Amino acid sequence: MDVDRFSQEDIMPVLSRFYARVRHDPDLGPVFNTVVEDWTEHLQRLEDFWSSLMLTSRRYKGNPVAMHVIHAHQIQPHMFARWLELWEETTNDMVPLDVAREMQTKAARIADRLNRTMHGPEAVVAARWPSDSVPQQPYRRTTIFDQDTVPSALLSRHETKDGTWAIIRVVEGEIALNSEGVASPSVLHRNHPGVVEPRQTHHLELLGPVRFQLEFFDRDPRSTINMNHQGSCHAYAPK
Repeated sequence: MDVDRFSQEDIMPVLSRFYARVRHDPDLGPVFNTVVEDWTEHLQRLEDFWSSLMLTSRRYKGNPVAMHVIHAHQIQPHMFARWLELWEETTNDMVPLDVAREMQTKAARIADRLNRTMHGPEAVVAARWPSDSVPQQPYRRTTIFDQDTVPSALLSRHETKDGTWAIIRVVEGEIALNSEGVASPSVLHRNHPGVVEPRQTHHLELLGPVRFQLEFFDRDPRSTINMNHQGSCHAYAPK
């Protein structure tokens, strides 16, 4: 995160305005005002949490899932959607748009995880994901690998995790993406990135000297490819 666009000092004002809205919300307020005994301490802990998420500061040392699960009987699935709605309104008001979208994406991922943990794996949050008009951002990028530094695991048969998409972006050279169930590999190059869907078994084959990078997403990123890169980019989507 570019500290010129978002820094530690920006976090508490966002949290303070957001939770002021939460406390006065007719649906969320009664739950939060019952559960939270010390709002000063609560906001300080949340500041550490968002600092760790957005700035990789490692300030937060707790377990957010465990902290919420003990109140699962008071938190209903529909409340997550309202929580995300207020979060979207607040972040849109207070931080640059690209930062707001990243914060909203992280919040939606958190809400989905908490909801499934509290109410079962089939529970779904009617999440307000950031608008598709803004390029979707990966939640993690690798360093740029070459033929000497590529992890051996990428060259062996493996699969992405449940709920995780990956984009393979080639900077130089060519890579063959071999996917289980697909007759022939897809050759990836600078103008032809590859998309790997969740739980898709695959492996890479380097076709000479290369430089490439992986990006990981929690939603289908195929609409992002053309928006993030100029030129004619066509994603390979295993079926």
